[in-house]
Amino acid sequence: MDLSVQLAPRNNWGLPLTNPVMTASGTFGYGTEPDQMPDFQKLGGVVCKGTTFEPREGNPQPRLAETSSGLLNSIGLENIGVKALAKEKAPIWADWRVPVIVNIAGETVDDYARLAGELEGVPGISGLEVNISCPNVKAGGAEFGADPDSAAEVTAAVRKVSSLPLLVKLTPNTTNIARVASAVAAAGADALTVINTLKGMTIDINGRRPVLGNITGGLSGPAIKPVALYMVYQVAGAVEIPVIGCGGIASANDALEFIMAGASAVQVGTASFYNPRAALDVLEGIQQFMSREGIENLTEVTGAARR
Repeated sequence: MDLSVQLAPRNNWGLPLTNPVMTASGTFGYGTEPDQMPDFQKLGGVVCKGTTFEPREGNPQPRLAETSSGLLNSIGLENIGVKALAKEKAPIWADWRVPVIVNIAGETVDDYARLAGELEGVPGISGLEVNISCPNVKAGGAEFGADPDSAAEVTAAVRKVSSLPLLVKLTPNTTNIARVASAVAAAGADALTVINTLKGMTIDINGRRPVLGNITGGLSGPAIKPVALYMVYQVAGAVEIPVIGCGGIASANDALEFIMAGASAVQVGTASFYNPRAALDVLEGIQQFMSREGIENLTEVTGAARR
């Protein structure tokens, strides 16, 4: 049974995964925390939490709020900064058998380029995932990923300074995600992660004010799965590079829907908060499905719903 995936077929380094199941950025820390799930290196890949150039403390509390079938988060990219990551975390990752992809985030195009430059040639880092859901401070706070030109500009700036496999994580908060995907692919992305969280908020009716300290947050979890699935379907039809499905995946059935919609791999995120083994359960469930259906190679079902 072959579950292997090549996420960066046109990159000189390539990004081979033994299977299509990855962790989603922001939901698995750095993978070095002592309470991480056992056997996580059986997964195809790990994406670490969002990394900025300087350390960040994040947004004011409260940062999390449960909603119907979902979770609102407003962490605010709390992280140790890129220099500490390269010095403290990457040497640990270098001894792992599972590839680690670093998610990077900035407020200007130059921020992204500086981040990518700092991580070029650092052992233990197998690829970059560019978070273009961040606010572009030079464009009045609009998300980079909301506009094809802005998204392509960030991608091209990172591609110019980095030889690493380059994943770009698309925002759903745009009017035409297929146009953004095409622009990013043309600018040098090796693969696309679809999607990041949806903007949302919740209000405490007794306190009569927003629950989150930052007022708004990103909605994730089962509530967004149908939206994410449709956007994966759209993007997979618009580009020729691999697509990674992300958004509300909590079971093997969920993951298989994304794969059949055209995703080459999937990321498990919010489900890990209530089931630390969620990603491993998804992987085992895919293996059981393939065995039951007599499927020898994952490519037999990849994009099956598009045929």
